[in-house]
Amino acid sequence: MKPVLPDESSFPADGTPAEKLRFLVHWGVLAPSSHNSQPWLFIMRDDHVAIHADRSRALPVVDPHDRELAISCGCALMYLRVAAAHYDVPVRVYRNTEEESDLLASLYYDESAPAQNALAALFECLPKRVTNRFAYVEDSVSEEQLSLFAEICAAHRVIMRSYHDDFARHAIADRISRSDRKQMASKAYRRELASWLHHNRSRSLDGMPGFTQGMGEFMSLAAPIAVRTFDLGEGQAAKDLELAEHSPALCIFGTNKDHHSDWVRTGEALAQVLLVAAQQGLAASFLNQPIEIDIMRTELAKHVGLRFPQILIRVGKPTRESKHTPRRPAGVVTIEATEPEDFEAFQGF
Repeated sequence: MKPVLPDESSFPADGTPAEKLRFLVHWGVLAPSSHNSQPWLFIMRDDHVAIHADRSRALPVVDPHDRELAISCGCALMYLRVAAAHYDVPVRVYRNTEEESDLLASLYYDESAPAQNALAALFECLPKRVTNRFAYVEDSVSEEQLSLFAEICAAHRVIMRSYHDDFARHAIADRISRSDRKQMASKAYRRELASWLHHNRSRSLDGMPGFTQGMGEFMSLAAPIAVRTFDLGEGQAAKDLELAEHSPALCIFGTNKDHHSDWVRTGEALAQVLLVAAQQGLAASFLNQPIEIDIMRTELAKHVGLRFPQILIRVGKPTRESKHTPRRPAGVVTIEATEPEDFEAFQGF
């Protein structure tokens, strides 16, 4: 299901800043998110678009602190920045450091902002990048590519560790499989996961259709019931162990602090890495299970030497293509502002 996007010629080149920023949201909604929950709202104002967390789309079992929710919104922020760079819309980013606020960041129209040519080059990858959960070709990621990904993360104040030898991958894969068993043993977790699984012909504009897991029509109908009813942890653990151990590279993103502004930055770094990977013919999928369980996250942090692991992905050249997951259209998640904002909590650069 490919995203429906406006023709580039419809960009309001002579429009107001608000009109230009509103146009960018068509690309912001293409960002990846946990369970494809798309937990964002874009609040439009005269000179900026504010990205708010949509807590109604939170995942209270797997993501009780809304950490992955904020990371997802950070991904959407980066997608907006890439689209802005492509359309030559000068923007500056402000991130809200106030804890517990729904307002996570804002993108301001600012004619004094520098050009972002490196981001503009990623624009064509926005609709092409997909999460690919299938097997990857062995040895399809180079040291140079991993170094580039780490450099991108460092620019966002995020640390990335990569692992591609058998011993290192096995140690992390073991933690992934153990976490699978723990999560799937929880009825609450299974109910939450099942609520975001959809059959292949579903008209839902969010969630994970069966085809993202390689399921046919019948299996995609049965999967939500099976997940909700049975503890399938052993099977999921074996599947993810195989994927992780035979992935060309496993990459862990981490930060030195664990506030929601750090999560937003992680999302920005993650999104840029995913787009650069797509530009180079690579794909990625998420194996966040050891980070989603507090005790496992602490264990992983000690193992990899990161204070706060935030995201775990595998990267490589996919053996088969994956389809796009559905997206809610820009108009559904865009709201015209009616009240003033308090800017005192913002810090910008």
